[in-house]
Amino acid sequence: MKVYKVETLIYYSKLTLDTKHILKSSQKEIQEKLDEYSKDGWKLTSTDAVSFGAAIYIYLYFEK
Repeated sequence: MKVYKVETLIYYSKLTLDTKHILKSSQKEIQEKLDEYSKDGWKLTSTDAVSFGAAIYIYLYFEK
């Protein structure tokens, strides 16, 4: 039987001229989460992102 897990990461927008600041700041943390879960035998099956106000919610869906 498969087991599923969702990891939610939240990033807040800030006033800057760099339109890709969230992308740049989130890549390292997302890669660390992927490495952490893969070491425990989890596989990334899907992702989703939602913008709400000044925040971006990134959902990582894993299965084992």
